[in-house]
Amino acid sequence: MKEEKTGLDEAVSVTANTAQMVSGMVKTGNAVSAAAKGAAVGGPYGAVAGALWSARHHLMKIVAALLVLLMLPVLFIVMLPSIIFGGLTGTAEAGSSQPVLNDSAAITENINEISFAVNQILGEGIDDVEDRIAQGFAGTNGDDYEVINPYEGDLVSNTNLFLSQYCAARDQDFEAISLSDMEQTLRQGLPHLYSYTRTSETHTVEDDNPETPDVVETTTELWYIYTIVYNGEDYFADAIFGLSDAQKELAEDYAQNLSLFLGDGMFQHSGESEGIPSLGNVRFTDGVTEVVYFNQLDERYADKPYGTDHIGGYGCGPTAMSIVVSSLTDDIVDPVEMAEWAYEHGYWCSKSGSYHSLIPGAAKAWGLSVEGCTPSEPQRILDALAEGKLVVAIMTKGHFTSSGHFIVLRGVQDGKILVADPASYSRSQKAWDLSIILNEASRRAGSGGPFWIIGRAS
Repeated sequence: MKEEKTGLDEAVSVTANTAQMVSGMVKTGNAVSAAAKGAAVGGPYGAVAGALWSARHHLMKIVAALLVLLMLPVLFIVMLPSIIFGGLTGTAEAGSSQPVLNDSAAITENINEISFAVNQILGEGIDDVEDRIAQGFAGTNGDDYEVINPYEGDLVSNTNLFLSQYCAARDQDFEAISLSDMEQTLRQGLPHLYSYTRTSETHTVEDDNPETPDVVETTTELWYIYTIVYNGEDYFADAIFGLSDAQKELAEDYAQNLSLFLGDGMFQHSGESEGIPSLGNVRFTDGVTEVVYFNQLDERYADKPYGTDHIGGYGCGPTAMSIVVSSLTDDIVDPVEMAEWAYEHGYWCSKSGSYHSLIPGAAKAWGLSVEGCTPSEPQRILDALAEGKLVVAIMTKGHFTSSGHFIVLRGVQDGKILVADPASYSRSQKAWDLSIILNEASRRAGSGGPFWIIGRAS
């Protein structure tokens, strides 16, 4: 028994060394983005094979290393060791023999703890920018000011990218990676989380002079209007983490894989390299509500910008909301207009798609009612569709996507669900089992998701 334990310890050491090899190879620019984001040329298996060959004289001692790696759903995960998995050999709890990397409940708990910490710091960032606004106003000649906070009650962030940028910044210093260290790093960069814009307005107000109660007098006041702006993870890469170009690429690759691993739908990419011919004006009339359909791959929209990305690759969120708004209001809002609006209001997430908060944010902006809904409430979804409401869903790997993807549920037909899929006209013409949609919806959606029930204003 003692000899077996020693062999496993050496195997884990080889696994850690393999992780360092992968990191080092990626840093030198040998990243593979198509097959396995975040891995080195040849993939993690290739790195393991190299380690096995170099240590072929000790093959029996390191077979366990290969077995450990084979158990990882996404092998790049070894690059994010202690902060999620408690280290490569960390256990879920004291006295347990099961490593965290094989315990989905423990991984979920760790990720939730990280998300809570990030949200707490984002809240501190709001306090910080409000203090800076107050100090800035004190140096003006204004009479009063107003603060517009678009993120009140719904802080936006890509926790996966936060985490990946932090780990990339720590490079190969795996022992230094911890949640407390990440929190300290973010707090040091607190002033970089949010900035603000300022405009001025002249307000006319009544002058309540007690000496002339019968005379209505007015005066003018100079007001400053401050709008809080979330600077975004692209900015954080430079201002908070000081990443090199190679580290930025590494962080983006890991964030995408982490989203796939967690099934949170944060990374939304159509996976299509080409657009489709114009579909023209398409309306679905087989549900209670007539639905105006748009497709993000339509040649009219696919190459149009969504931030620094394009609608065809990353615009399922704006396209889904263009479908909803155009169907439930008197406005026809195409994907280009919705993408511009989403970008201007801070809902675009570089190289990831859209923050989940886009859905309730856009619904409220166009005067629609919106309620979050979970997969454990199927009857609410059915009832909403029967009432003519639409339901936006964020899906993960399965029938609709290989990563993350917003779709619109638009009706019920013979007990099955009708959809408007922003990336597929053919899938939009089929009826789907509700069980498929419930099972493939994100389990880690933010902003009230993974389902948002949207209806006309009462």
